[in-house]
Amino acid sequence: MTQIKEKMTNWRWWMCLLLFVATTVNYMDRQVLSLTWKDFIAPEFHWTDSDYGTITGFFSIFYAIACLFAGKFVDWMGTKKGFLWAIGVWSLGACMHAGCGWVTMQIQGYESLAELAAVTGEAAMAAAALSVWLFLVCRAILALGEAGNFPAAIKVTAEYFPKKDRALATSLFNAGASVGALAAPLTIPILAQAMGWEMAFIIIGALGFIWMFFWVYMYEKPEKSKHVNAAELEYILQDEKDAPKEVKPAVEEEEKTIPFIKCFGYKQTWSFIAGKFFTDGVWWFYLFWAPAYFSECGYGMDTTLGKMLVFVLYLIVTVVSIGGGYLPKLFVEKKGMEPYSGRMLAMLIFAFFPLFALFAQPLQGISVWFPALIIGIAGAGHQAWSANLFSTTGDMFPKSTIATITGIGAMAGGCGSFLINKGAGMLFTYADAQGSAFTFAGFEGKPAGYMIIFCICAVAYLIAWSIMKTLVPKHKPIVLK
Repeated sequence: MTQIKEKMTNWRWWMCLLLFVATTVNYMDRQVLSLTWKDFIAPEFHWTDSDYGTITGFFSIFYAIACLFAGKFVDWMGTKKGFLWAIGVWSLGACMHAGCGWVTMQIQGYESLAELAAVTGEAAMAAAALSVWLFLVCRAILALGEAGNFPAAIKVTAEYFPKKDRALATSLFNAGASVGALAAPLTIPILAQAMGWEMAFIIIGALGFIWMFFWVYMYEKPEKSKHVNAAELEYILQDEKDAPKEVKPAVEEEEKTIPFIKCFGYKQTWSFIAGKFFTDGVWWFYLFWAPAYFSECGYGMDTTLGKMLVFVLYLIVTVVSIGGGYLPKLFVEKKGMEPYSGRMLAMLIFAFFPLFALFAQPLQGISVWFPALIIGIAGAGHQAWSANLFSTTGDMFPKSTIATITGIGAMAGGCGSFLINKGAGMLFTYADAQGSAFTFAGFEGKPAGYMIIFCICAVAYLIAWSIMKTLVPKHKPIVLK
C-alpha cells in the first residue's frame, strides 16, 4: 500500500511574522527620539548636537551592557518568557520618555514648556543638562528591554528553521528594522505635530504591549506546538538527521550549554564580536542621524520633503535587504556550497554596498535626494550583512547557547555604536563651531564632519569581514562533550 505523505504545515512562518512585528516595533520605539529631537524637543530643552550625541551614545552603552546578559537571560528563562520580559520592559521605557518634559518643568519651576523654551543663558544650560539626564534614564530602560529582542529572535529561528533557511528567515524578520524605520517618518512626526511629541512616545510604545498578547497564545517550541505537524517538524529538524557523527552530540544534548566565560575562549565567538563591533554602529548612525542630516540640509521632519527623504531611504533598505537572506540559500541549493561558506561569500558581496557612502556628501550639493538614495543602498547592505551575520551563530553553536552568543555580539555592537554616535555628536559640534577653519576632503565645518563619518561607515564592513575570515576561515561548529 502506498503511504500518502502528510502535507507540511507552515507554522514556522507565523513565528517569523511575530519576530518581524516585534522588530518593527523595536525600531519604531528607537526612532521616536531621532525623528522628534531636532525639530520638536531640542527647541524646548536647548539641546546641542553634542547633547543628542550623548543620549544616543550612552543608549548604545546601556544597550551593550544589557546585551551582555540578555542573551544568557533568554537562554536561562526560555524563549517564551524571556521575550515577554524584553518587550514589556522596553515598551515601558519607551512610554516613560513622555514624562521627561513634565519632570523638567517641575524640578526647574516652570509653568509650561513654552516658558521653558524661552529661557536663555545659564537657565537654558541647566534645563538642557537636567532633561538630558532624564532622557538617559528612559533610554537605559528602553535599552535594557531592547537588548533581549535579537537574542530571543535568533534563538527562535534556530528552533524553527533548518540552517539553510535561517538567513532567509532572519532577513525577513530583520526587515522589520527597515519597515519600522520606514513607517516611523510617516507616523511619528505627524503624531508629534498633531498631539505633541509626548504622545508619539506613548502611542508607539504601547504597540509592544499589544504584541505580548499574541506571543503568549502563539509561541511554543516546535516539538510541543499543536500547530506543527510531523512533516513540518521533520523539515525543521533535518540538520539533526543529516549531521555527521562528530557533530551529533551537540544536537542530542540540546539542553547542555556553554558556560558564559568559556564562550570567550572560542574563535567563533570573537569572529561574531568583530562582525558586530565594526558594523552595528554604522547602522545606528544612519538610524539616529539621517533625520538630523536632512534637517541640516533644510528639510526637517516638520516638512513634507524631509519625511519623504527618510521614507525613500528606508524603502530602499527594506526592498533590497530581503534578498540578503535568499543569496546564501541560492549558494547552498544551486551551487552546492556548505551553508557557512555560502553565508561568508554573501557577506563579502554585501560588504561592498556601504562603499557608496563615500559619495553621499559630495553629491548632496547637486541634490539632497542623492544622499537619501546612497544611504538607502548602504543601509540595505548592512541589513543583508546583518541577517547573514546573525545566522553564523546557528552554524557554529548549539541551540542552547545561541542567545548567549548573540547577546555577546550585540554588546560589542553597542560599544561600536557608542563610539560612532558619541564621537559624531562631538565632531559635529566642534566642526560647526570651527566653521571654515575645519576642513576635510574639500568640505568645511559640519559638512566636513559628516564626510569623515561617511568614510568610516564605508570601509567598516570590509574590515570586519577580513577579521572574521581570518579567525574562522571555514565551517567549524562547536561540539559539547
